[in-house]
Amino acid sequence: MAARDPELRRELDATLQARSELGPEYESALVDSFLDKVEQRLDETLDRRVRRHLAEQQTTAARVGPRSERPEGSFGERFGFGVVSLVLAVPLSAIGVVHAGSGGLVVAWLGIVAVNAVHAARTWPWFRGERRTAPGWDD
Repeated sequence: MAARDPELRRELDATLQARSELGPEYESALVDSFLDKVEQRLDETLDRRVRRHLAEQQTTAARVGPRSERPEGSFGERFGFGVVSLVLAVPLSAIGVVHAGSGGLVVAWLGIVAVNAVHAARTWPWFRGERRTAPGWDD
């Protein structure tokens, strides 16, 4: 702590000096006062870090461009969508079987597969209407 924050070190020394002069009956008040200063210092440090992190995020977002230019379908998004669709598949399968038998089960699973296929296809260039050519093959 001596090398990191000399001001906080001075505050601690002053608190210990005041304790020796005032006696143990003021110890809790002195400790509370010192802890308030430490908490304030931590809050300031955390605020600086959060502001720096937000600035870095904004800089990165400005470099990447608008949302429409960013690549869609990150692994986390696809994985989460798959997990949610499998969790929802259980009650959908049960409802389909109860109301329509095995045909209802097939329809429920066809719907689940179709929704997942459309979600996965969002990242395919031909699905979005983009046209890609091989490098050096200009029209």
